[in-house]
Amino acid sequence: MDIYDFKIATGKGGELDLAECRGKVILVVNTATGCGFTPQYEPIEQLYRDYHDAGLEILDIPCNQFGGQAPGTDEEIHEFCTMHFNTTFAQMKKADVNGPNELPLYTYLKAQKGFAGFDPHQYKELLEKMFAEKDPDWAKKPDIKWNFTKFVIDRKGNVAARFEPTADMARVEACIKELLAAKA
Repeated sequence: MDIYDFKIATGKGGELDLAECRGKVILVVNTATGCGFTPQYEPIEQLYRDYHDAGLEILDIPCNQFGGQAPGTDEEIHEFCTMHFNTTFAQMKKADVNGPNELPLYTYLKAQKGFAGFDPHQYKELLEKMFAEKDPDWAKKPDIKWNFTKFVIDRKGNVAARFEPTADMARVEACIKELLAAKA
């Protein structure tokens, strides 16, 4: 099984077959509209505008599993994003990224790239403390820890990188640029 075997529901009621993304660099991100990381929609949209024509696709998957920070319907989430961040990339249907109802795509992504720690960030200590209080082994588990965790897939369908929400978006962009420059 590889990335191109998955299909995911779109926010508009359709289905995206990831086989349609073959040969492209894909950024998969679980998002939320009411999170401290929500302003990341702005640089994500800029990535889309800057690199879509070069072969970047973005899969925005709203998720309400972290602090209930993605309330509302798919349509309400889409309206929020277009109104506040002028997003033009497609949004998928709101879904779980952890647990018994997680999207099979996320089961696959987490198996390819587990959690490797948070980058230095104003929220790093807060997040680590919050998780440690609930589970002393939290850092050893591949689960998605919070909103705006990003996976970057190369043109050949390999999961090339995982970036936690604390990662500097310049690092994400550098990874995408390098992968776009590589031949499929």
